[in-house]
Amino acid sequence: MAGDADSGGLPGGEAAEEMGMGGEEERVATLLGIAEECDTEEELRLLLRGNPHPVCYDSFLPCDRMTIAQGVLKAIHVKKMVEAGCRVKIWIDDWSAFLNNKLGGDMEIIQTVGRYMIEVWKSIGMNHDGVEFLCSSAEINSRADEYWPRVMGISTHRKIGVVRELRECKKPTAQFFNPCMQCAGIFFLEADICQMGMDQHEAEIDLKIKQAFCPPKIVKGNPCIEYIKYIIFPWFGKFEVVRKAKNGGNKTFMSVEELVMDYESGSLHPADVKPALKEAINQILKPVREHFENNKEAKFLRDTVKGYSEVNSE
Repeated sequence: MAGDADSGGLPGGEAAEEMGMGGEEERVATLLGIAEECDTEEELRLLLRGNPHPVCYDSFLPCDRMTIAQGVLKAIHVKKMVEAGCRVKIWIDDWSAFLNNKLGGDMEIIQTVGRYMIEVWKSIGMNHDGVEFLCSSAEINSRADEYWPRVMGISTHRKIGVVRELRECKKPTAQFFNPCMQCAGIFFLEADICQMGMDQHEAEIDLKIKQAFCPPKIVKGNPCIEYIKYIIFPWFGKFEVVRKAKNGGNKTFMSVEELVMDYESGSLHPADVKPALKEAINQILKPVREHFENNKEAKFLRDTVKGYSEVNSE
């Protein structure tokens, strides 16, 4: 692999350490820290020992305006993957959006939304040298003779029962190809690590935070605490609360555990958490807002996508 050539003959772990990416344990801890679970931890260790720059695959479906959790979490995860020495390839899956009839199945609109999402991520800091955005339709068309035989091969292992399910729920058979194409994309890009999305988890957090749901003394299932855990601490390394002296005065939490302890005891109230969370999120999003206000092309792209969203919501 490309990473082996850069190592100068050193084993992957030693090469990575010389390049300032830390040793094996540090790199493994970084990658496991952004995963809810890892199916093959031992294989991950073996991979990092032999390859200082493994290819990490991630993808997104351009179908609507981006949520806070979707945008910021992916930026955090990609930053950590790059720090661990990974080369990140992000698959802009416009073909899957088309097959799932997202945005009315209009490929031009789908690709415009894809460009908007890339613009958001770059403005929030996902513009590292180790990150590459790839449009699935363009990549597939350029190497069709390699891609489609792989899809056909994978489809021979799919059970015909899936087609029956699509028929029963009256969905187009085109959706049968979607999982086969997604699987083929991973091999097509020669990925070593697959960072699978947490879209449902992100959507649930966004919905709850909009409802301002923050029950006192309850941490489990509290979306405000989850936002702080998954976004604020990874981004800032701390959580700052500003409050009056009679309510305990200002306090900077340096760990999630410290925050949870105060919140469960009642010494930290929801009325203090929510404005502090709002302020932290605004700090993260400030460069994004400024970019879309000051860059004419980005502003036009944002307004165009906003128009698509308004039409679809009618």
